[in-house]
Amino acid sequence: MAPTAARPKTCLVTGASGYVGGRLVPELLAAGHRVRVLTRSPEKLRDHPWAGAVEIVRGDAGDPEAVAAACTGADVVYYLIHSLGTGPAFEETDRRTAEVMARAVGPAGVGRLVYLGGLDPDDEELSAHLRSRAEVAAILLGSGVPTVVLRAAVVLGSGSASFEMLRHLAERLPVMVTPRWVHSRIQPIAIRDVLRYLVACADLPPDVHRCFDIAGPDVMDYAEMMRRYAEVAQLPRRRILPVPFFSPALSSHWVGLITPVPASIARPLVLSLRNTVVATEHDIARYVPDPPEGLLGFEDAVRLAIQRVKDHEVATRWSSASVPGVPSDPLPTDPAWSGGSLYLDERTRETDASAESLWRVVEGIGGESGWYSFPLAWRVRGLLDRAVGGVGLRRGRRHPTDLYVGDALDFWRVEEVEDGVLLRLRAEMRVPGLAWLEFHVERTPDGRTRLRQKATFHPHGLAGHAYWWSVAPFHGIVFGSMIRNICRAAESGNDDVAGRPAAAA
Repeated sequence: MAPTAARPKTCLVTGASGYVGGRLVPELLAAGHRVRVLTRSPEKLRDHPWAGAVEIVRGDAGDPEAVAAACTGADVVYYLIHSLGTGPAFEETDRRTAEVMARAVGPAGVGRLVYLGGLDPDDEELSAHLRSRAEVAAILLGSGVPTVVLRAAVVLGSGSASFEMLRHLAERLPVMVTPRWVHSRIQPIAIRDVLRYLVACADLPPDVHRCFDIAGPDVMDYAEMMRRYAEVAQLPRRRILPVPFFSPALSSHWVGLITPVPASIARPLVLSLRNTVVATEHDIARYVPDPPEGLLGFEDAVRLAIQRVKDHEVATRWSSASVPGVPSDPLPTDPAWSGGSLYLDERTRETDASAESLWRVVEGIGGESGWYSFPLAWRVRGLLDRAVGGVGLRRGRRHPTDLYVGDALDFWRVEEVEDGVLLRLRAEMRVPGLAWLEFHVERTPDGRTRLRQKATFHPHGLAGHAYWWSVAPFHGIVFGSMIRNICRAAESGNDDVAGRPAAAA
């Protein structure tokens, strides 16, 4: 939870559509501050739950007039802009936008400038990414306004590009051939602690004008990060095979192929891994004391970042864009490649049946009514599940027509029911991952009824990915006939549709 502000301030947040900015805004609001955001595309912020609670200023961070107008009346400016992922010229872009901000804050009367940069060792040749972060820090420190630069290494939290790269590598590769950079020392920090420091910077004394290193309690190399991630995620032990001639540049292309993180982002991040990024001081504690329980360790930070999946809450987040409860959670506006791998089979069908008739069929699915598709496939799947110790299809259903949250339904569990609208089922069969099946009943503007059917699978390790692709060829038969036969049953006014009874065997 964000600390209460000593005095409410007007805070301008740049980069509010980004990973850190999107999570900082609600923390500032919770601390009692007034928040203004500068963005080129206000429409990108509309899915944030805080969009209606902030002042949104349209403008480009490279436009001096727009930046000056946004800064006017702001007590604190959070500079959270970087151009990583925009191409090889990102250093020049970062330099120009930082210079625009540095020239604007003084005349606008800003009292404090805050920047989240990167740890950069003094005795090493820096990667382009870290070099750009250091240059931006120097430009902002020269603005003439009291400035704080928080220098961090890898930020641990769902949605962080560095964390997502780690997640996908650990999830997908039981054996990883790597260059020597896997042994560079890293001191990561949880997003929760990053945000706590950022919020507290709004109330620092005006004479504080410097860089602070911020980091969690654990120092490790990348190989250890992968192994410890695998332990928390309950994956088999990961094997790391360093290859001396495997250069960072070559491995960055390889990482781009293995993970869904865009190559334009993965490459500069991988090249930065050759640098030692360990805090050399903890002076920030003089102004922002560590919490009583201490800074969050690596395992706890990873656990928070993936726990929503473990607790089966990720289906709600991915299906309804729910608001995260803690900063480590995914946001609905995070990139599609964040939050771990997710496979979807989505189908839509319109029918002349009434919404009430369609809902009766949906709510009556399973048990004696079966699953309205490919009876042999459901029977075989149930037998296979029982053969490996699963529940199979033998549980049936508690009541022939009514379903409630928590009910067992063959080898599913009812996770959510919104009467007449939504049924979400969580799989309890033995699968290498987490799976959901959900049905949405909607009325169309032209008076018809629409059924949206979605199967969601979150794979666990390499076996999970292999499982999905092994059954994917049958989805057209199983899921395609399911939505078609459910609608036919609703149109006919009964559930006597081909494929229904066999599933209950």
